[in-house]
Amino acid sequence: MKKKAREVKKGEHVLIGGEPLEITEIELSDLGKQGTKKVRIVARKKTGENIIIIRPEEYPLEVA
Repeated sequence: MKKKAREVKKGEHVLIGGEPLEITEIELSDLGKQGTKKVRIVARKKTGENIIIIRPEEYPLEVA
């Protein structure tokens, strides 16, 4: 199932590169130069490594 980046919640799992990552933090920025808000997502791999993903708020993410 796909959700827009602004709709995902803390604790959900997203698929990045075919690997499920658990979302630990979400931050929504104000409007920038490009006229869109950005979403900063911190997600954790099973190994404990944190991945930071920055995408426009309308970006579709695959939710597991």
